[in-house]
This record gives sequence, C-alpha cells and structure tokens, in this order.
Amino acid sequence: MNEMSNDFTAIRDLILHYIEIDEIEWELCKSMFALRRVKKKEIILSKGEVCRGIYFVVKGLLRVYFIDQNDDEKTFHFSLENTFATDYQSFLKVTPADFYIQALENTTVVMITYEMLQLLYTNLQHGEKLGRLIAEDYFFLMNDKIKAFYTQTPLQRYNSMNASFPKILTRVSQHYIASYLNITPVHLSRLKHGVE
Repeated sequence: MNEMSNDFTAIRDLILHYIEIDEIEWELCKSMFALRRVKKKEIILSKGEVCRGIYFVVKGLLRVYFIDQNDDEKTFHFSLENTFATDYQSFLKVTPADFYIQALENTTVVMITYEMLQLLYTNLQHGEKLGRLIAEDYFFLMNDKIKAFYTQTPLQRYNSMNASFPKILTRVSQHYIASYLNITPVHLSRLKHGVE
C-alpha cells in the first residue's frame, strides 16, 4: 500500500508540473488512474494497434520505436520517470499506431485512457489546460527530434541526448542509443571517447 501511495504521489507531482489541482480534484483523478506494472522487454503498444492510453512513467524507462523499410528498429524516444509515452495521433484519432512502446526496465506507469482524459477536461478546473500542455509537450518532442535529425551533427545530438536524459548511457544498451542518434554503434563508441 505504501509503494502504491508513493506511485500516486509521483503522478500528482507530475500533474502539478502542468496545472494546479485541489484535494477534491486529486481524489477524482486518483479514482480514475490505472497503475500498471510492466516487465522489462514487455511491449505495451505494437504498430497497427490503436493506442489506448497515455503512459506516464512513475518509475522505470520506456522506449518508443518504429520499424524502418529495412526491417530495422529505430528508437525514436526514451520516456524516463516523470515523462510520458504515447502514439498521440493514434490515441486521438483512434487509428492504427505507427510506433511500438517497450519497457527497457521493470516499469510502473499510470495509464490515462481517452475517456479518462475527456473526464479530466470536464471535471478539473484546469483540465483543458492539462490536455493542451500534454499535446504541446508531444509536439515539441516530435519537432525537436525532426529538427535535430536535419540540423545537428551526431556529436550535437549526442550532447543534447545527455542533457535531456541524464544517466541514459548507464540505463540503455549502446544499440538503442546508437539507433536513437541515427548513427552506428562504432560511431557512438567514438563519440563517447571524444573521437569525432
């Protein structure tokens, strides 16, 4: 019970990062949230499925990836504690997902379904603002990723990754990090050792 209470405290802190909520609103939120424990390597969304949730990471690490035309996995994003993972287009439009979401560690997430999000919009004083800020965060994530791909060198992308995801190098395999940076593992090794 104590651990679950800690998990809910973490999600409350995350919501407070976006909006103010009072005790009554928090109790309503808590009654709707579904805590889910995801085992390491478990896939919680596959391409072609409809994305049914926004997954807020309480503890652990998720990887968002896709399969390219050569059948290679390409890591698009890492979602660490106090961030979220979703395929937002699939979630909002109820269309097949383009991405996979996989746990890279044993992970605890709070899942918010589309129906729950609509209830939050209606019942929280700042519910609409919460939805807008989540959507903005997702937009910035996508925009930054695309911009970095076209305008930054591998070294700049590597430095940006380290700034965005502290300690990621100790938590994620080299293969996934190289994929995220869109470079080879050999190139990643050179960057880590200061050889460009």
